[in-house]
Amino acid sequence: MKLKRLSIGFLSLLLLASCSGDQGPKETVIPEYETLAVTKQSVELLSTYPVTIKGREDVEIRPRIDGFIDKIYIDEGSVVRAGQTLFKINSPSSEQALTTAKAAVESAKATVNTAKLNVDRFRPLAEKGIVSKVQLDTYENSYQSALASLAQAEAQLKNAQATMSWTEVSSPVNGVVGQVSFRLGSLVSKENVLTTVANTGNVFAYFSLNERDVMSFLSNVEGKTQAEKIKNMPPVRLTLSNGEQYAEEGKIETISGTINVVTGTANFRAEFPNKNGILRSGTSGRISIPKQMDDVVVIPQKTTRSLQDKIIAFKVQGDTVAVQTIISVIPTPDGQSYVVTDGLSQGDKIVSNGLLTIQDKMRIQPK
Repeated sequence: MKLKRLSIGFLSLLLLASCSGDQGPKETVIPEYETLAVTKQSVELLSTYPVTIKGREDVEIRPRIDGFIDKIYIDEGSVVRAGQTLFKINSPSSEQALTTAKAAVESAKATVNTAKLNVDRFRPLAEKGIVSKVQLDTYENSYQSALASLAQAEAQLKNAQATMSWTEVSSPVNGVVGQVSFRLGSLVSKENVLTTVANTGNVFAYFSLNERDVMSFLSNVEGKTQAEKIKNMPPVRLTLSNGEQYAEEGKIETISGTINVVTGTANFRAEFPNKNGILRSGTSGRISIPKQMDDVVVIPQKTTRSLQDKIIAFKVQGDTVAVQTIISVIPTPDGQSYVVTDGLSQGDKIVSNGLLTIQDKMRIQPK
């Protein structure tokens, strides 16, 4: 019985040894990753900045006299023409001044008539020697003084009439009426802004660039002087606050001659046509300035990975090793690609998928 158990154990050992002998060394499996050859191409980049829209002419409408608002001829948002009456001011003091000026003119005319009668009456007498010439000169001087007083009274009347005309407040420009700040019966003075009229046939978009961006931007525009560079600047685009792109392109017209010492920025002004009145004074948006870049490396954003504040790609070295490489990039407007300014060159190969599993200096099998 014991002999039988020993035989069975011996056979088991032989079988185990035989199976162990059949297994060779295990092969290391190298994972496959798709790769992409880096190429150069041309691309248009867009630099965007927040803007404030203002009418070409934003005019504050103020009364030129004190008084009560008697009539309002317009409503907020009304389109008005230059010279159109907007408000009627009831100004008792102006009416009184006009009445007084008219009475002064009539009084002065009566004085002139009396003085002229005296001159006409005494001149023949003086010529015949009945009265002295001195007496005639006295009446002639009174007549000239009366004429001067009449001229002064007529000037005061014109001033009073002009002041009275100010009771009708009109628009100096074509445009759109803003908020009407006062209502019927309100007491207003020269310090009060009744409303605004914005000429929005064309509008201005104001934005700022910091000093470094200004220098970089101007260096990429042809021209020796700032005026020449402004003339050669490319058209700019406007994105409205709702995210829609405005149909018309604009043109940069001015750049402030100094850098603001507080903000470190320079102010730019672009003009956009606004035939349909879509753009309103006071609205906001974002302006986009195109920049053409030729012969640059462009890669899909999905072939990169973010590492803290850095962008990395995995460059294939020796066709078998993926090396983590920090790259400098500029996003393209479509949000799908990067322009690589440093870290990759034409002809390099990078891993294009599976970036969540790959590690630095990992051996791979390119597909």
